[in-house]
Amino acid sequence: MIARFLLPLLALALAACAPLTPQKPAEKRYNAAELLALRPADFSWPATSADGERALREAAQADIRARIALPPGPERDAALPRLFELVAQYNLELDAARPLLLAALPTLGSRDPETQRALLTAAHTLYAAEAEPAVAALLPELQASKPFAIAAYTLIAARPSHAAAIGDLVPRQFPQWRDDPRLLALMEAVAPVRPTQPPLAELLAAPLRAGYPALYSLQRRGRIDMGLVLVRDANGRFVRAADGRLFAAPQLALARTGLPGTITNGNTPQGLFTIVGAGTATNPNIGPTPYLHSKLPIEATPAEFEHADTPAEWSEAHYESFLPPSWRGASSIKEAWLAGRAGRDELLVHGTTLNPAYYVGTSYFPGTPQQGCMISSEDWDSGTGRLLASRQLTLAQTYAAAGRRNDLAGYLIVVELPGEGAVTPAEALALVTAAGR
Repeated sequence: MIARFLLPLLALALAACAPLTPQKPAEKRYNAAELLALRPADFSWPATSADGERALREAAQADIRARIALPPGPERDAALPRLFELVAQYNLELDAARPLLLAALPTLGSRDPETQRALLTAAHTLYAAEAEPAVAALLPELQASKPFAIAAYTLIAARPSHAAAIGDLVPRQFPQWRDDPRLLALMEAVAPVRPTQPPLAELLAAPLRAGYPALYSLQRRGRIDMGLVLVRDANGRFVRAADGRLFAAPQLALARTGLPGTITNGNTPQGLFTIVGAGTATNPNIGPTPYLHSKLPIEATPAEFEHADTPAEWSEAHYESFLPPSWRGASSIKEAWLAGRAGRDELLVHGTTLNPAYYVGTSYFPGTPQQGCMISSEDWDSGTGRLLASRQLTLAQTYAAAGRRNDLAGYLIVVELPGEGAVTPAEALALVTAAGR
C-alpha cells in the first residue's frame, strides 16, 4: 500500500492518470537574506526516501503497463504521449513500448501538431535508429515547423548524413523559414561548415551590465557530459573559496529528450538569460530546494533584462548589446534569443529529487536530466527523505553572496566549450585566468 504522505506527490507526478487535478501548493519566493539563512536540514521530500521513491517508481510502471495494454484506438492514441514521458524518465519498459511508437509514426501526417511533437520527441529520445525509416517518410508531410524540426533532428541523430538533404528540403517546404526561429536554428545545425567560436575569455570578461552578478554555465556540445557553473560577483571577479580555489560546481544542462534548445523540452539553449529572484518550485521532480529564477529574452521583458525601467523593445540588436563585440555576430550565443522567440520559458537553475540510479551507465551520471533546465545534484537521506547536501543550495547562496543585492537580480550565460568529457575545474580556471578575472 502506498504511504498516505506520498499520495499528494503521486497525484502531482502522475496527474495524467488521476481523476481529479490536485491543488498545487503555493510557491514561496526568497530574497537574498532569506536564501543565505537556509541550511540543508531545513528541507525534506518524502519521495526521496527509499520507500517513497519505490512507491513512485512502482506506480509509474503500473501506469506504463496499463497504457501499453490498451487496445488500438483513440484511447490508446491519447495515452501515448504520457506513456513515453514515463518510459524516458524511469527507463522502464523500453522494449514493450517500442512497437506502439513505431506503429503510430506512419499515421502522424494526419494528426495535430501537438501529437506530432509528442511522439516525434519520443522517437528522438528513445528510438531514433529504429524510427529512422518511418520518420524519413513522414518528413515531407509535416507542415508545422516544430514537429518538422524534431523529425529532422531525429534523422540526424540516427544518421548524420541526413543533414544535407534536410538543408535542401527546408527552403522548399518552408519558403519563409528565415522568419521561424526553430528553422533558423535547424539550418545552422545542418550547415556544412560550423563558424569559428570567438574567444571564450572575452565572453567571461564581458561586463553584461555593470554592478550585477552572473552565473557562467560551461557545457559541452551535445550536453551528454557534466558541465561546470561559475559565479562572477558584482565587481566582475569570479568567486573563489577560502583556500583560493575557483568556485566551479558540476551542473547538467542536458534535457531528457536531448533535443536542441529551440525545441520544447530540449536542452538548455546557449546564450544570455536574466535572473530575477529565487523560489520554491511546485514541480515534484525539482523538489523544495530554492531555484534561481532565470528567464529567456521575450519570456522576460526588456525591463527585466535591464533590471531597470526602460523604453526599449526586444530586438536582436538589444540582445547583442549585452555581449562583447566579438560575440555579437556569433550564431551559437544567440540560441537563447531564438529559444525565447520560439516560446520557450521556465528554464530554471534548480536541484533534483530524481534518483540518479535511473541513469547509471550514462556519461552524465549522477546527473538527472529533466526538461531543459540547469540541474545541480542533491543528496537525500534514503531513510527519512531529508536533504543531506545540496550543490544547488550552495550555488544559489554563493550567487546571493556575490551579488550583494537583496533582490537577487543578475545574469546567466550558458556557453559550450570545445572538447569531450566532463568540463574540468582546470579548464575553467584557465579560461578565467585568460579573462583576467
